[in-house]
Amino acid sequence: MRKLDLLDFQILQILQEDARKSYTEMGHLLGVSEGTVRSRINRMIEDKIFYFIVHTDPIKVGLNVQAIIGMSTRLGYQEKVAEELGKLRAVRFIGAFSGRNDLIIQAYFRSNEDLVTFVNKDLANVEGIVSAEVSIELKQYKDSFSYVTLDGLEDNAG
Repeated sequence: MRKLDLLDFQILQILQEDARKSYTEMGHLLGVSEGTVRSRINRMIEDKIFYFIVHTDPIKVGLNVQAIIGMSTRLGYQEKVAEELGKLRAVRFIGAFSGRNDLIIQAYFRSNEDLVTFVNKDLANVEGIVSAEVSIELKQYKDSFSYVTLDGLEDNAG
């Protein structure tokens, strides 16, 4: 995998703002050819620098309840538990953390009843979970996948 340079970061920033922008438009904005933009994007996709995804608004597709669930696992079971959680459709994010929780997941549900069923059936059936602490989102202030910026990049690129 090649190191990212300033042009790569500029392309990423444009894609974060509007991933529907054409390669020709991006090339024009950046002063390079459409082919350069296309090859840079293809290389970054091959190197798994980013993925094109559709980020839906959960509420607008009927997922009215978002929960963050912190879990403690039995020693030696963290990987196995994470693997099993990854198979559950409601789970969007799984991460291993230091501190009180070994794993934290983010999951979406149509209703509180669906969340209760998830905890009492799905989580209860995963071997190795010792405890789970459920927090329901009351209000969302920010949800973004845009974190690549050009601030200070000139010193760190290449």
